Amino acid sequence: MPSPRKITAVLGGFALVSSGVALAATAPAVASTDGTGLVISEAYGGGGNSGATLKNDFVELYNPTSAPISVEGLSIQYRSSGSANPASGVTELHGSVPAGGHYLVEEAAGAGGTTDLPTPDATGTTAMSGSAFTVWLAEGTAALNPPTGDAAGTTGVVDLVGVNSNTFEGAKTGGVSSTASAQRAAAGTDTDVNSADFTITAPTPESSNGDGGAGGGGGGDTGTPVDATIAEIQGTGSSSPLAGKDVTTVGVVTAAYPSGGFYGYVIQTQGTGGADDATPGASDGVYVYQPSGAVTVQPGDYVQVTGSVSEYGGLTELTVPATGVTELSAAHQEVTALKGDLPTTDAGREAHESELLDLSGQHFTVTDNYTTNQYAEIGLATGDTPLITPTEMADAQDAAAVAAVEADNAARAITLDDGSSTNFLPYGGGDNQDIPLPWLGTDNPVRVSSAATFHQPVVLDYRNKTWKLQPTHQVTDEGKDVVTFSDTRSENAAPQDVGGDLKLATFNVLNYFPTTGEEYVAAGGSCTYYEDRDGDPVTDRDCGESGPRGAAQAEDLKRQQDKIVAAINTMDADIVSLEEIENSVKFGKDRDYALSTLVDALNQAAGTTRWAYVPSPAASDLPPLDEQDVIRTAFIYNPATVQPVGDSEVLVGSAAFYDAREPLAQAFRPAGANDDTTFGVIVNHFKSKGSGTDDHTGQGNANPDRVAQAHDLLTFADKFEADRGIDTLFMTGDYNAYSMEDPVQVLEDGGFTNLQSDQADEWTYDFGGMVGSLDHVFANAAAFADVTGVDIWNINADEAVAFEYSRDNYNATDFYQANQFRASDHDPEIVGIDIPGFPAEGTLHAKATPRTVTAGRTRVKVHVDVRSASGATPTGTVQVVADGKTYTVELDHAGRARVRLDPFASAGTQTVEVSYLGDSETGPSSTSVQVEVLSQPGHGHGAGHGHHGGRHGHHGGSHGHHGGHGR
Repeated sequence: MPSPRKITAVLGGFALVSSGVALAATAPAVASTDGTGLVISEAYGGGGNSGATLKNDFVELYNPTSAPISVEGLSIQYRSSGSANPASGVTELHGSVPAGGHYLVEEAAGAGGTTDLPTPDATGTTAMSGSAFTVWLAEGTAALNPPTGDAAGTTGVVDLVGVNSNTFEGAKTGGVSSTASAQRAAAGTDTDVNSADFTITAPTPESSNGDGGAGGGGGGDTGTPVDATIAEIQGTGSSSPLAGKDVTTVGVVTAAYPSGGFYGYVIQTQGTGGADDATPGASDGVYVYQPSGAVTVQPGDYVQVTGSVSEYGGLTELTVPATGVTELSAAHQEVTALKGDLPTTDAGREAHESELLDLSGQHFTVTDNYTTNQYAEIGLATGDTPLITPTEMADAQDAAAVAAVEADNAARAITLDDGSSTNFLPYGGGDNQDIPLPWLGTDNPVRVSSAATFHQPVVLDYRNKTWKLQPTHQVTDEGKDVVTFSDTRSENAAPQDVGGDLKLATFNVLNYFPTTGEEYVAAGGSCTYYEDRDGDPVTDRDCGESGPRGAAQAEDLKRQQDKIVAAINTMDADIVSLEEIENSVKFGKDRDYALSTLVDALNQAAGTTRWAYVPSPAASDLPPLDEQDVIRTAFIYNPATVQPVGDSEVLVGSAAFYDAREPLAQAFRPAGANDDTTFGVIVNHFKSKGSGTDDHTGQGNANPDRVAQAHDLLTFADKFEADRGIDTLFMTGDYNAYSMEDPVQVLEDGGFTNLQSDQADEWTYDFGGMVGSLDHVFANAAAFADVTGVDIWNINADEAVAFEYSRDNYNATDFYQANQFRASDHDPEIVGIDIPGFPAEGTLHAKATPRTVTAGRTRVKVHVDVRSASGATPTGTVQVVADGKTYTVELDHAGRARVRLDPFASAGTQTVEVSYLGDSETGPSSTSVQVEVLSQPGHGHGAGHGHHGGRHGHHGGSHGHHGGHGR
């Protein structure tokens, strides 16, 4: 259960996906001020306007380097000059920009103009303003939202131009017109100051080769093609020795992609593959891009192709027109998939780039399913565990240990693709949401940590700066003929048993806001939304810093709430600390409005008063309202098993928590127990990693803030213990720090143990294709001695985001289910606690008389006798459930009770459930008795008796304080 204090040696098999595999030597797409990346060289919005010569708007790119630069996976994005919203127009790019050359993106046509643009390299439909706008070259095709003002350096933006706009690099350019565009003053000059780099002059659009370009690749040379084998085209280095040359080669088609955006196929030298490598160091496969016309070749065809060689984003490929491929009738040998393990080094993968691989004998584990919802990609790791965040396993301050984990991770990482470039989200500029998402199914969730087993060969591919495995055809269903995934969802239907008298849990509920965006707007606020495929708002996108962050409308809140309720009620803990719940006082409501709303929903679903909440401190004991966040922490608990002791308390006056949620503390004891069983819990939500200053220690932004918060938390904890006179203290919550990061180590150095799951390989969070725990339960020495078990319940972080309420109706497949899976993005942690001396084990005896009764006539009397192992006479309540009715009576002075039941309505063997709810000295227990009910008078036999029933004290595990709650 305790975490390792420090790990300085590498633990084999753990890796960092963000470090990636080392890239092949190719010019980067990212713009920079030293002339080493793509830039926007011209932008024009007057096409077809009055007085214009050109018919279309356009954006032109320039490559200032001596090598082609791929634009696969990039897009041109546009918004109006006064907008602060995400891009309103997105145009996907394909192919590359030749060395020292241009790339032309044609946009919408106007009603006028007399001259067509040169044949464009990419075509979009964005209608640009004729005078002022913002355009940018973006990584990916999801609509980005650069900040207004100086947006230089915005994540995901390669280059940006603000034409008389509110968004720019350095300073905006002047306005353009029907006869003038914004053009870079010199080829490739980029100082990150638009006003200095651009002039306003007559438009001069230019495509990749001046007469229409090559679409997916460069124009090649104009000499006679040379004959070359595929291995000679690939070469033994990271790029082709024949790049820029026209070649003729032959091969067997191993994969074909006539649809889905790849527009190509893969060929491999006949007879290669199998157990032996015919050309060590050089691949025998190559990707063929067909810039126009239908792709008609099929796997198994033996073909001759003639086209130009190029490197696009690190992938060696041939650009071959439809007229450049000929099917050969000559006899040939088949290609055999290379059987063995996936190469672990960049050089090893280069040596088999575009080859057919048989990986059916190797173990793979799902490590990333976040982009499955967008690009149908699945991140895999070789071996039996997902990739693990380095600072989860290695001391954040030990650079060598962290680097070793990163290197090991790079060797294990690979991405499974679907054989297409389809973007299934609504912000990609396409209309693909009506296409069913591949791989995923409602009964095939493809969870992180699931084992992946390959059944068909795949092609080793390199796209978007990532090594990938492509199926030999585009996958449009769950792809079970290609690969299957083990079911890890069913084994997480309920948490593991953690034992103990009480169960303590912590759960981040993913911005649970009963104040919806729609309600906020109706009250005078302003929101933008993420919308489903029908344009209906689903979640709040931007309601301002002080606005809600959850569901957009009431029906969306219902979907979110149903999942949270299912998770918490199935969790069946006695105390649950909550993070990311609405701080309702920020919306003019009672501070506990959201908390009470959730508790009401929980109790309604449970059918009883299963939950209560800990009220907030008085307003005078809280930070000033303007210092409080719109999200907060909270406690809910089972009033039948536990009770708060005193009021809750919030840390006030800590400068360290100016940008985070202040800790909330509460003392508890078992219901009806003595004061000496009291223990404390402090729930926390430290500053996130997504904003603030980066201290460059690999622990995300705001790490110094979290370190300061950890120190102030220790001071608060000491004071809380002293003020309440308690020795036992737990600290729960979302610390936004992995297990070997500085804030966690501060708390450990302060005398707290970070409790780890009893089951191996369980973590609470998945980010960037790596797992780790941001959520923790800490125990001081006294609390640690009482811990009976720990479980991280993997219901959320392992699940694809497609199952989240926020993605409802995002795809033709309806993935939403009103269950506990993907109720949040964090997993709950549950801890079992023994309370020393509480309670003594109880024994319950029950007897029903008479032993046989007639339906609708005879009444049964249940005799109950409770005894305590401590010798004390039990007091309190007995509950009997029979024939759908519940009867409650108090024990008498001898620990006995008599309960008279109404006549049973129907004949048959009827079960009567009997429960003793416990008191401060005697633990709860339960049993059952049976009664024979006849439809007419007759002879029965055998009185119904219950003795112990195997379900009493903490040995029964099904009732009261010891086993959750009984019946």
